[in-house]
Amino acid sequence: MLVLLLLCTSGLLLRGDAQDRAALWRGNDRSGRCQYTFSVPSPTEASCPQTGGPEVEGLKARLSLLEVLVSRLTGGDTGGPQGATARDQTELHQSLNRVTGERNLLQGEKERLEQELEGLQRRMEEMRRETERLRNKPCPLQTPAVPPSPPLQDSGLTKPAGGSRLSHLIARPNRQGDSSSLRDSAWQIEPQGFQELKAEVTEVPAPDGSEENTGCGDVVSVGEPVTHRKADTIAGKYGVWMQDPEAVSPYGPNMIWRIDTIGSDVRQLYGYENMEQLTKGFPSKVLLLPELVESTGSTLYRGSLYYQRRRSRSLIRFDLASESIAARRELPHAGFHGQFPYSWGGYTDIDLSVDEQGLWAVYSSSKAKGAIVISQLDPNSLEVKRSWETNIRKNSVANSFIICGKLYTVASYTSPDTIINYIYDTRTSQGKSVAIPFKNKYRYNSMIDYNLAQRKLFAWDNFHMVSYDLRLGRQE
Repeated sequence: MLVLLLLCTSGLLLRGDAQDRAALWRGNDRSGRCQYTFSVPSPTEASCPQTGGPEVEGLKARLSLLEVLVSRLTGGDTGGPQGATARDQTELHQSLNRVTGERNLLQGEKERLEQELEGLQRRMEEMRRETERLRNKPCPLQTPAVPPSPPLQDSGLTKPAGGSRLSHLIARPNRQGDSSSLRDSAWQIEPQGFQELKAEVTEVPAPDGSEENTGCGDVVSVGEPVTHRKADTIAGKYGVWMQDPEAVSPYGPNMIWRIDTIGSDVRQLYGYENMEQLTKGFPSKVLLLPELVESTGSTLYRGSLYYQRRRSRSLIRFDLASESIAARRELPHAGFHGQFPYSWGGYTDIDLSVDEQGLWAVYSSSKAKGAIVISQLDPNSLEVKRSWETNIRKNSVANSFIICGKLYTVASYTSPDTIINYIYDTRTSQGKSVAIPFKNKYRYNSMIDYNLAQRKLFAWDNFHMVSYDLRLGRQE
């Protein structure tokens, strides 16, 4: 009995002590059943031993590294000197801005190339339909041989028996009101056969400044391309560089100007005091044009820059001295922004140039059905003084230039060994086929213009500014 009493007393004492330290929780488990949970402190251990010590230390170390990186990115000074962090931030921002700019330029170039691809596909489809039409066209009937007709008398042309097949070319007036034929004989296809065009050519002596000797004549040969400078950025893959043949103060006659034409915001005109400064890349003047520039058809004349306004047929005369627009006029019916470009594309619908006879525009229109139109412009008002319509499709040639009132076309812009394949003389309104060797050294020629100041050709060939010496000859 005494033993039972002692056991009960001990149990009560232990229960009371345990109730002071034990804790009871009651709650439902995930299945909804009621559960009782007891929490009793250890009677012997003051604290539990560490578990997963190495793992916890590794997590702490990684957390510290993350804190350092976050601090650097947010401008803190953890993990390094403040000067180094600021310098890293500046370099990161500059790199980001540079990459963003190049991405925008590449995106614009991609859109332009996609538009050119669509244009090429349309032209290929037109050529395919034309080829199919020619294949289905019946061949002309063979006519029996007839004795040769007597020579024409000086009194005039006589009508052949059976009706003349060329009478409509003889009597039909041209667009300028002249009753003489403006049809280009070299590009006409007649069943009478092909007659090779031949001419005797002699060299013209160097000009001596007299009125009788202007140095004009046909191009006999084009020299090897001489490289003067390569553009620094992707914006200079295409461009135009030029020189004023009649420079006006405050700029001297040796001043060279250039425009990089890649991008959607083309308006910077760079000026160099001479060719040496251009080669070194040190511009002495940078002008911001008031209107955006379209493509590579700009030119300089008598102290003014002449260029086509972006996405329009408007021509602008920008006075370099006052840095303001001196004249503005639309070129009537001219195609623009990819309607009638050269074969290389680049929105080269309107090409302006200067020669011994003044200011010219080479373009096409829907009325001309894609054929090259040449217009002589008034340099002050930009008004069209006279126009000539040729039989040459503008998108079938790579580029063109004008010397002494004669239009010359280049066959290819990528072939390293191509030719000048055609001449059209505005004085006689006649053209002829030629084959004058011409080199595209860097295989992507986007601009060719006659530089009257140096009597050379200036060209922009795949980032490179090059020039060509010329030899002129006179027809006899």
